[in-house]
Amino acid sequence: MADTPKEKDKTKAASKGALAKISKNFRDMKGEMKRVVWPSKKQALNNTGVVLVFMAIMAVIIGIFDTGLTALIGLFFGFSS
Repeated sequence: MADTPKEKDKTKAASKGALAKISKNFRDMKGEMKRVVWPSKKQALNNTGVVLVFMAIMAVIIGIFDTGLTALIGLFFGFSS
């Protein structure tokens, strides 16, 4: 069954509408990216350092809990590791 001219026109209009929406979306995104306040190099390094220190502290705390719970379970079930 062949497409009628009306169906072809609807398809063209729909694709143009979709491309227009996508184009508008990218223009809006570009405008929003211009409004972003990016951190300075000093701020980015400072924030990275804070995150790394926090991760190290949490790793130590989790390691202590893991070791303690392993020992406690070992005592409870009567085996040693």
